[in-house]
Amino acid sequence: MDEIRDLVAAVAREGGFSDKDIYSLQLAADEAASNIIEHAYAGVSDASLDVTCDLLADKLVITMRDTGVPFDPSLVKQPNLKADLSERQIGGLGLYLMRKLMDDVRYESNSKTGNLLTMIKRRG
Repeated sequence: MDEIRDLVAAVAREGGFSDKDIYSLQLAADEAASNIIEHAYAGVSDASLDVTCDLLADKLVITMRDTGVPFDPSLVKQPNLKADLSERQIGGLGLYLMRKLMDDVRYESNSKTGNLLTMIKRRG
């Protein structure tokens, strides 16, 4: 995970992103990678996760490709952030955080090429 955070920070700094945006980018990437490891690759010891981080004009694009279990984002319930802490479900904030921290989050699954998560943050 440290390697992913370091990669994201280095590319974001090169692209002129603020420290606040860099933190948001790192947090979103961390949540995404954690979810892939925990859910797509649950119990798999020889899994791979390909991460790229690219600057395109005024935006940074993070892509994560895996061959784990596909996932349907539409089935993820919105967390109830107003519920009492004792009543909240453990977990379930990863996708919510990614969507809040990034300008665009897209997920595709293909039986031949695997799963592709694309997250975009505009400099601003």
